[in-house]
Amino acid sequence: MSFTGKKTTPRLASDRLIIKGGKIVNDDQSFYADIYVEDGTIRQIGENLVVPGGVKTVEAYGHIVIPGGIDANTCLHAPQLGMHPADDWYHGTKAGLAGGTTMIIDHVVPEPGASLLGAFDQWRDIADKRSCCDYSLHMDITRWHDGLFEEVESLVKDKGINSFLVYMAYKDKFQSSDSQMYEVFGVLRDLGALAQVHAENGDIIEEEKKRLLEAGITGPEGHVLSHPEEVETEAVYRAITIAKQANCPLYVTKVMSKSAADVIAKARKKGMVVYGEPITASLGTDGSHYWSKDWAKAAALVMSPPLSPDPSTPQHLTCLLSCGDLQVTSSAHSTFSTAQKAVGKDNFTLIPEGTNGVEERMSVVWDKAVATGKMDENEFVAVTSTTAAKLFNLYPRKGRIAVGSDADLVIWNPKETRTISSQSHCLTVERNILEGLELRGAPLVVISQGRVVLEEGKLNVLEGSGRFIPRKAFPDFVYKRIKARCRMAEAQGVPRGNYDGPVHDVISMTKSVPPTPTTRGPQCPGKTPQGPARNLHQSGFTLSGNQIDDHIPRRSTQRIVAPPGGRSNITSLS
Repeated sequence: MSFTGKKTTPRLASDRLIIKGGKIVNDDQSFYADIYVEDGTIRQIGENLVVPGGVKTVEAYGHIVIPGGIDANTCLHAPQLGMHPADDWYHGTKAGLAGGTTMIIDHVVPEPGASLLGAFDQWRDIADKRSCCDYSLHMDITRWHDGLFEEVESLVKDKGINSFLVYMAYKDKFQSSDSQMYEVFGVLRDLGALAQVHAENGDIIEEEKKRLLEAGITGPEGHVLSHPEEVETEAVYRAITIAKQANCPLYVTKVMSKSAADVIAKARKKGMVVYGEPITASLGTDGSHYWSKDWAKAAALVMSPPLSPDPSTPQHLTCLLSCGDLQVTSSAHSTFSTAQKAVGKDNFTLIPEGTNGVEERMSVVWDKAVATGKMDENEFVAVTSTTAAKLFNLYPRKGRIAVGSDADLVIWNPKETRTISSQSHCLTVERNILEGLELRGAPLVVISQGRVVLEEGKLNVLEGSGRFIPRKAFPDFVYKRIKARCRMAEAQGVPRGNYDGPVHDVISMTKSVPPTPTTRGPQCPGKTPQGPARNLHQSGFTLSGNQIDDHIPRRSTQRIVAPPGGRSNITSLS
């Protein structure tokens, strides 16, 4: 299998490095050793290494050395209302490197009905020119139809894309129906790709938006009120149900609420092949700020699904992440300036959605989970790097410190404390949703493609140096179980003799039943229109003229005692 090659871009001149004295931490083990790096690859690991002269030494005594972080959910280029995110490929990946992330996987979001291959080429072109770190791509399916199968197949087999996202929200724009999701999941399963889902009930959200606007609620609080926690929870449950029936692995992006996370945890306990992704925002803060008197502060948090107003949510999600019920942390980084957000100053439905998190992600996880004793250093590596590498078939090239792996490394200082501030972050936006949060744990040195890009607080990146990393289909980490289930789930009929008993004739009954009226739109093409139905309120029966019992004398009225339905007087019809 071959993938499309990378276009000509600036290349990093990789350093020859030896990292000495640190404790190497992978997801499954920790040990003390030195690391020798050459040509962007880890060449040796051990003690008393024999290396060429002139090698740069990087001291790691008293610190841990971990695989570079992998942020598996960013959106650095997708426009909203014709506006591109403020932190583009250059600024977004630069900020990621500052926080210890050495690879991102960005979402390609085609216009509904547009070519997936055309959108892929567009994203590749801009990313190759501007990305500062290695990257790969997810493909979002914004409108499914039969003609897309060939493009999806080409993306998997020829372009190195093995993950596709479908939307359960954004009605009349991106939203897929249940039957479409079932069809997409079946296609992805056969191609060996991983299905992702944006899980919210789009129908309910649209109705709630209308109701709130009619009630005069136009501020950012309207966003969270129109996206109650239940619409995420219901959609997560429904997506898992559809994926189970299609026997397709499922990755739920942006897990924001306790109840949605609990649905994933419960499904995994039943053996479902489903993975959950809390993000920087949902682990680091809550949605109480949607009611801030400062409109810009409230608008900065607008995203979908929204942050939960329940202040206990971050701790709950951290606990599930620590015990393995949630598996991957990402940032869903997609930022818009205050001026861009202000497009929706009079209508919350027009506020561009997205928040920051690519720079702060790894420190948030360390502070909330490791520093509090919920998670150890190996689990930290798993949820910030290794599990994503395994899920998306990047492992062991990425996500591990081993001979032959890419030299994407971070020397991590567990004792360093920093306070998040919009004045010092590497982003272009004026606000940071984690403003004032004091976090323990931070990168001391960051090495990308074998080159030191962060050292002594100084960031030195090269625009356009990032490489596109293709990913093959059928990752073992996911598909070993799916393949076993395929063998077990083959439907078999029950051998039995032919039934030779009586069969009731229902043909005449069926012909006499009129079709059920519907308001769901025009009839299917080719169906014969039914003739006008008989009005059963009209009848040819009449009491006028001479009757057969006219010779019998009648009383003017007659008292009926306790008739069915209660007492009444019935007046004569004569």
